[in-house]
Amino acid sequence: MTAVYATSAALALYTVYRFWARISITDVPGPAPESFLLGNVLEAQLGQAGEADFKWQEQYGHVVRVKGILGTDRLLISDPKALQHVFNCGYNMRKQGFRREIMKLLGGPGLAWAEGETHRRQRNINSPAFGVGQARSCIPVFAKYASKMSAQWKEKLAESDGESTVVKTPNYFTRFFLDVIGEAAFDYHFGTTDNEDDPFAKVLSSVAPALSVPTRTGLLIFGLIELLPLFLIQLFMQYAPVRALRNSRRSTATAVAFAKTLVSQKEEALLAGKDKRDILSLLIKANTSNDPGKSLTENELYAQIQTITQGGHETTAITMSWTLWELTKHPEVQAKMREEIAETERAMGARGDSELNYTDLEAMPFTIAVMKETLRIHPVSPNSMREATRDEVLPLSKPMITKSGRTITELPIPKHQILILSICGYNRNPDVFGADPHVFRPERWLDESMPKVETNLGVYGNLMTFGSGHRACIGWRFAMYEYQTFLVELVKNFEFSMDPELSSRVRRQASLGMPPFIAGELHKGTQLPLTITAVRAV
Repeated sequence: MTAVYATSAALALYTVYRFWARISITDVPGPAPESFLLGNVLEAQLGQAGEADFKWQEQYGHVVRVKGILGTDRLLISDPKALQHVFNCGYNMRKQGFRREIMKLLGGPGLAWAEGETHRRQRNINSPAFGVGQARSCIPVFAKYASKMSAQWKEKLAESDGESTVVKTPNYFTRFFLDVIGEAAFDYHFGTTDNEDDPFAKVLSSVAPALSVPTRTGLLIFGLIELLPLFLIQLFMQYAPVRALRNSRRSTATAVAFAKTLVSQKEEALLAGKDKRDILSLLIKANTSNDPGKSLTENELYAQIQTITQGGHETTAITMSWTLWELTKHPEVQAKMREEIAETERAMGARGDSELNYTDLEAMPFTIAVMKETLRIHPVSPNSMREATRDEVLPLSKPMITKSGRTITELPIPKHQILILSICGYNRNPDVFGADPHVFRPERWLDESMPKVETNLGVYGNLMTFGSGHRACIGWRFAMYEYQTFLVELVKNFEFSMDPELSSRVRRQASLGMPPFIAGELHKGTQLPLTITAVRAV
């Protein structure tokens, strides 16, 4: 214990030194900390995801000073201009070392981990495989699995009383979206939709949950580790005898072995003249340069496979689950979607087609509005962290009144300042999305009731859900076509409802993503049991 006290004392002295050495932001309004040791961390992390952000945004504005571990200052930002500056200043706002090492542990040295020139090189090589044409070419794969899910649910209905049955999401979606990623991205069959026993699929289902649900002790430990020098953080991640980290290291080793096998098979197929159009084949073809500045290392290539797989199925599964939950509360929205889907399918049949294509999907304004509204209300990542690599000045979209009574229109921040970019807070900023930002109302995207804003963020719908700038999600087009294809198929065939008492206990869990949990049943993990009924033919 003596070593623990000595380490804590050293960290406290280092924190005090950094406090006096920096540019002061103590005049920025914010909540009082619960304690010096834990700051505002427990309120931010142990409640429902985003609830603290919304409360502080309402009380203090769109730039809020909050306290981290050992009294460290953080800035919680949902101001559009400030966010735009952060995302547009290149790599001068970087991911924290601790969080990068978490990403490296889970997915290797890929896009989620990379910074600076390494990130720019990796993104340039990856980008062609994620263009709009490639995303559209995957729609038949999405449709095949959406139809398969629909068929399985109809079987479940037939096996029950024929009237209704309960399906468990997002776990059900996770299996299907993993198979979609396998086929569309790698031309690989995981077989999870047929309950096949694929070893890599097992690995994927075990990596994230081990680190997902925060606890008081875990937040304290990881908060203290976050303050350590980078080399000590790296040693901790590689060697610490923590069960969750041991499991993650073991799972990652298995994932790398799978990636090696997959890359070897793809390279042999390409040498044999078998021209495949899956994402990995395109990525390998794009990685043929002998110039190290224009190619990926072997470990980086393996990491892209891990990143694509992990990022490409859990996130969409969570989003689909939240969408259907919102539809259970708004049956009139379901009905309106079905009318639009039926009208689109009639037009499809009139031209002699049997499958929806991308032009059909893009011509469904109300369905797209429902998707945008879900992405706004339920972003998979409620926030993102950045650290300033130099002194910066953040422009503000609205004047801020400081604690001392001054009015400022820009905020100087010092080098090493930690920023919490509140994605959920921005997505519910009334200055951007209207006076009712906490209400699920798809019509806001169609009736021009949202304020006219000068600042545009994100890659889709002025939302921050897919990120922004050079850090925006590279697979967002792929995700949107997949999301819509499944949503159209399911809403066309099923009505969704949920027990009102159970629905009232649904909570957004702050974790690696923002999956749905049931209050009082957190020990059961992520779950959202929905009741489905077959849509009756008119």
